[in-house]
Amino acid sequence: MRRAPGTAAGSSGGTTRPARLRPWWVAAGIVAVLLSVIVGLAVGPVGLPPLGVAGELLNLVPGVHVRTGLTGREAAIVTELRLPRVVLGLLVGGMLALAGGCYQGVFRNPLADPHLLGVAAGAGLAVTAVIALRAAGGGDPSGDATVGLPVTVPLAAFVGAVGAVLMTYLLGAAGGRDRGPATLILAGVAVSAFLSAGQTYLLQRNADSIREVYSWLLGRLATAGWHDVMLMLPYTALTAAVVLLQRRKLDVLSVGDDEAASLGLHPQRSRYLLLAAASLGTAAAVSVSGLIGFVGIIVPHTVRLLAGSSYRVILPLSMLFGGAFLVLTDAVARTAAAPAEIPIGVVTALLGAPFFVLVLRTSGRVAS
Repeated sequence: MRRAPGTAAGSSGGTTRPARLRPWWVAAGIVAVLLSVIVGLAVGPVGLPPLGVAGELLNLVPGVHVRTGLTGREAAIVTELRLPRVVLGLLVGGMLALAGGCYQGVFRNPLADPHLLGVAAGAGLAVTAVIALRAAGGGDPSGDATVGLPVTVPLAAFVGAVGAVLMTYLLGAAGGRDRGPATLILAGVAVSAFLSAGQTYLLQRNADSIREVYSWLLGRLATAGWHDVMLMLPYTALTAAVVLLQRRKLDVLSVGDDEAASLGLHPQRSRYLLLAAASLGTAAAVSVSGLIGFVGIIVPHTVRLLAGSSYRVILPLSMLFGGAFLVLTDAVARTAAAPAEIPIGVVTALLGAPFFVLVLRTSGRVAS
């Protein structure tokens, strides 16, 4: 039966959901981003007034000057220390959530996440190798193998993540003409297991590096400036452009490859283009933040429940709310155990594990 125009693909039983992106949802996403930025800049070891922080942000606009009530030291904390970290959180969170929504559409599975194709295992193995080799070679005189690695570790993580995805694609391609989402998932599981075994072997051979490796594996947004932001920005722009421009095809893919092909879409070509773009963005995010899990499941699934099941709605809103979510999560990580800082990956895992219960209870209804 043919669907009525403006309804989401995959709806059944005559029930339809809005396929158009409503302006108020976009406005809500923008407001969430702005509020998260204010919170991220205001909270920390040195608490700052939210209105003063907002005024300091306005002062960054050319030609604007408002009285903030902040001292010179407090203004420097906002613009030089916290703002790069908040912007990095927006980019990483938005990218992980966007990639998660894209994976869920391609694999037609609400439990799919950005680490499905071996990204986490590949990045983890590469970073473990770099840190272990640096430690074995003497590393920094202070004994911290991660000192002096602001470029090497991100580069290794990026190369490892992309390499793992390529291995998954090649293994999945060995399935022949009938390869589909299930084949890629199985290939990703196999590649992840293989690379994780290699990482475990390296950790056993280099026990002195375990602390440094796990500090990266648990995820962090610590940055000394705008370097990581500028490193992440081009990949974010490229991934967002490709995925958002192709988001209508995910609605077509959700009805199945045969029907998608009958509608003039090339299912495999579209699937691999979307997976390549999402994997590139995920690799870039992992390279600057470490392994931060569950963002790609929590945010897209929440958007799906609240705003509709069309990927024309899910993907742009996931990018907005994903950035806001990670910035707020980082604020919790910085303040919950102050003056110590909880790894952000621990906080997202504490939120994401119980969220799986909600996903499992509602996935059947969402899929319908």
